[in-house]
Amino acid sequence: MKNRKLVLYLDTSVIGGYYDVEFEKETKLLFDDIIKGEFDVFYSSITEDELINAPPLVRELLDSIPENRKQKIVLTEETLHLADCYIAENVVGKTSREDCLHIALATVYRADILVSWNFKHIVNVKRIRGYNAINIKYGYAAIDIRSPKEIIDYESK
Repeated sequence: MKNRKLVLYLDTSVIGGYYDVEFEKETKLLFDDIIKGEFDVFYSSITEDELINAPPLVRELLDSIPENRKQKIVLTEETLHLADCYIAENVVGKTSREDCLHIALATVYRADILVSWNFKHIVNVKRIRGYNAINIKYGYAAIDIRSPKEIIDYESK
């Protein structure tokens, strides 16, 4: 990706939030900034898998991001291991493995910020502290985790 911008890892909730009454305003503002080139984006095969049963408009939203602004990242043994460490160390339970995979992907690929609307398992101070404790324990950098509300530039809107 040319002209280094902040790289955002978008989890599936952000894509779905585009058409959700509760989250659409901020999500649409964030996507406007992405399309204008304010940010580069990572997304993953996990995101694609989670979108399989979503309505077509939601599934097609990734296509609206210019190709030079997005990069698909893939699961590796390293990301699988890190995700399993989050669960083994009780940051979240086993039922939250996909959430852990998103965190691990963003961490291993060094996204600047993981963006999510998932306040139960991801954008949650207790969980963030847990994920980052594990990241540091295993030699990774801490990951910044935010909701779209914290990413958009309100002054330019």
